[in-house]
Amino acid sequence: METGQNHTVAERIRNRFENLTRAERQLANAMLENYPVSGLGSITTIAEASGVSTPTVVRMAKKLGYRGFPQLQSALRVELEATISNPIAKHDRWAQNAPDAHILNRFADAVTDNMRQTLRQLDPEDFNAVAKLLCDQSRTVHVVGGRITRSIADYFFTHMQVIRNHMTLLAENSNTWPHYVLNMQPGDILVAFDIRRYEHDILRLAEMAKEKDVTLVLFTDQWGSPAAKHATYSFHSRIEVPSAWDSSVVTLFIVEALIAAIQTETWDETKDRMKTLEGLFDRTKQFRKFT
Repeated sequence: METGQNHTVAERIRNRFENLTRAERQLANAMLENYPVSGLGSITTIAEASGVSTPTVVRMAKKLGYRGFPQLQSALRVELEATISNPIAKHDRWAQNAPDAHILNRFADAVTDNMRQTLRQLDPEDFNAVAKLLCDQSRTVHVVGGRITRSIADYFFTHMQVIRNHMTLLAENSNTWPHYVLNMQPGDILVAFDIRRYEHDILRLAEMAKEKDVTLVLFTDQWGSPAAKHATYSFHSRIEVPSAWDSSVVTLFIVEALIAAIQTETWDETKDRMKTLEGLFDRTKQFRKFT
């Protein structure tokens, strides 16, 4: 896969992981463990913490497309600043270099580029594995989102609730999440959404779920939520657009594609559930009828 100039360090690591030596993979895993902070110490500290030599650190940096480790660290510092940026800082960064094109065109260009880069790095085998996992009716699926991503979590939950049984949407108030963890069983699935400025409560929930042997499927951004270290599967979507707010377009695209894949795989049962649901809608007169 490509390692273009605008790829994050984490993306470069994931793209080139199979080409790394055993020691370099050990270093890469250590850097991703607490990304990007884990890569911001001295080269000696990073090498010792990873259990590798300093030449290994330098070699991996060059394999990732950097002139050396200082350039890699410089990229990490820029990323760290980006992940903690508030909406005002995001707006100002885009506004400083905004071209004269209409915002519709600029936004469309950014979203199209986000889609292209995300799909280039999305592993179809991981996508298929997650779809198969979510088809397994023996597993309860728990869904959670953050302050902004809660709307996507709710969207995913609503569709999945039609497709299958054993779906749980965690309440908005994180103080109640331990109650949900109490009912989680080994083999259950936690589908979580967490993008920058990554929420502490999502990370703590991921930690508690992992302790109960729950499989975490994480939807995050190009930098990667800290909760990714507990995830079995992570979908990294590009989210930057010319706005004070991050874009959910690509994340929603993956979610909808996943729903479609699961619905197709379970169509016989899904169709029966849909028929039953339509009957319930008719009884409650929820939708307008023209006949």
